[in-house]
Amino acid sequence: MKSLLQQIKARRLALKFKQSDMPSRIGISRQQYQLLESKGNPRLDTLELIAKGLNSEILLIPNEKLDTVIAILSEKSEESEQPNESKKPVSDDPWDGLLGDDP
Repeated sequence: MKSLLQQIKARRLALKFKQSDMPSRIGISRQQYQLLESKGNPRLDTLELIAKGLNSEILLIPNEKLDTVIAILSEKSEESEQPNESKKPVSDDPWDGLLGDDP
């Protein structure tokens, strides 16, 4: 799995944003952003700004649920790539109990 910094860079590139686009999108200096993307250790509030600037969300996923989340996201990705093929859902409600909040 990619590191968080690798994921940030990959998302930026997928959106076709240049590194120089990000400071104005998130309100930090160009130097701060370059350092952060290369080897930074961003604070949580900075990560939230970056996520917003990349039209993304930050989620905390329990390790024991990670495979389920990846399977669901992969399924959704495949559906969007091939909308005419019917896929069997992972479950009737794949999000049910995801955070361990089953009654």
